[in-house]
Amino acid sequence: MSGVKVTILGSGTCVPSLTRSACAILIETEHAKILFDLGAGTMRKLLEAGIRITEISHLVFSHFHPDHTGEFVSFLFALKYAGLPKRKQSLIIAGSQGLCEFYSKLHSAYGRWIEPDPSAIEFVEMSNCNCEYISFGQFDIESCPVNHIESSLGYRLTTAEGISVVYSGDTDYCDSLVRLAHGADLFVCESAFPDHLKVKGHLTPSLAGRVAADAGVSHLILTHFYPECESVDLEGQCRRTYSGTLTLAYDLLSVELPIR
Repeated sequence: MSGVKVTILGSGTCVPSLTRSACAILIETEHAKILFDLGAGTMRKLLEAGIRITEISHLVFSHFHPDHTGEFVSFLFALKYAGLPKRKQSLIIAGSQGLCEFYSKLHSAYGRWIEPDPSAIEFVEMSNCNCEYISFGQFDIESCPVNHIESSLGYRLTTAEGISVVYSGDTDYCDSLVRLAHGADLFVCESAFPDHLKVKGHLTPSLAGRVAADAGVSHLILTHFYPECESVDLEGQCRRTYSGTLTLAYDLLSVELPIR
């Protein structure tokens, strides 16, 4: 693969939907497949996108709410199935401080059924308080705390060729997200509710557009839609604040970013 491919695996929320799975996006580079969040329905969407779970090289959680982590147990359990192709490298699982404790509590409930080979998984915890920069060789990830819950992080992935993709996770408007998204090639941003139904800790289309405009983003994808969004002109609301390239997410939407 030349460049980066971003696929929205889940554009929905905790609310069951026949058309939208819970939160998950996949970023594919030449040498890695990075899964951000793992809400209900993600593994099926991966298969529909032509990806086996053993191909995932990195799993990154934005925070620990169930609609972003709900299929984590099933994912770990499935990795133990002997009929799957063997992994070629360790799976890196990353998230904010508390990730290891989160897994430990799941292990207390499920025991060996979600216990991988110790050499097959590596946990990486990032700061809940400060922005942090980690290099994974072929790409780098910068994390920054955002305004949702204590464990919430936004992420910026940058390839060796300089292609940048930012994922907001769940958040309200905050300066840290504007800084994180500055000049990004693609900004995948939550827009949970319409403008007139604003909820604390979440963005609306015009607020997401404001973040993108303030950050000088080239392409904005709105995602994480609650049912209240389905009958509203989300694009019109976003256009009040953002004039760049705009896409409304749906499950299995893919965007390719070529090397410049």
